[in-house]
Amino acid sequence: METVRVGILTISDRAARGIYPDESGALLRERIAEQMGWTVAQYAVIPDDMEAIQRILRSWCDEEGLDLILTTGGTGLSPRDLTPEATRPLLEREAPGIAEALRFYSLQQTPFAMLSRGVAGVRGRTLIINLPGSPRAVREAMEILGKVLPHAIAILRGETGPAAEHSFRA
Repeated sequence: METVRVGILTISDRAARGIYPDESGALLRERIAEQMGWTVAQYAVIPDDMEAIQRILRSWCDEEGLDLILTTGGTGLSPRDLTPEATRPLLEREAPGIAEALRFYSLQQTPFAMLSRGVAGVRGRTLIINLPGSPRAVREAMEILGKVLPHAIAILRGETGPAAEHSFRA
């Protein structure tokens, strides 16, 4: 499989203003590069703003042609948590099993996982997955996603057979 190009989008008013560091985005960057062996081609930290989220997602999918976009933040119940609402209309096909699996796995760790509203799906040949904003939730999500992302990306690229049988590097 040729290099997988990934975008990481942190959505947080406070991180965007520099009030605190983007720990979740940094953790995702590390996991994508070191554990998956993939390239983080785009990275941004933006406030919880519907138009800004959609503008970046469209650009990274339609213009940059990224294979995968992982968002972190904006999936909770706060009135400013708009990531699922910004993502869903851009998806051509939802992949509800991904979001369900993430919540199910995290629910075994904490009851608060049921409050996460992240969605997942495909735009063009880009897989977009909303993750919660906490580093702990990102760590848990990557434990399960690392097992299926290589296969999902291979399918989106039209690759079949042995090339699609990659696995997470521990």
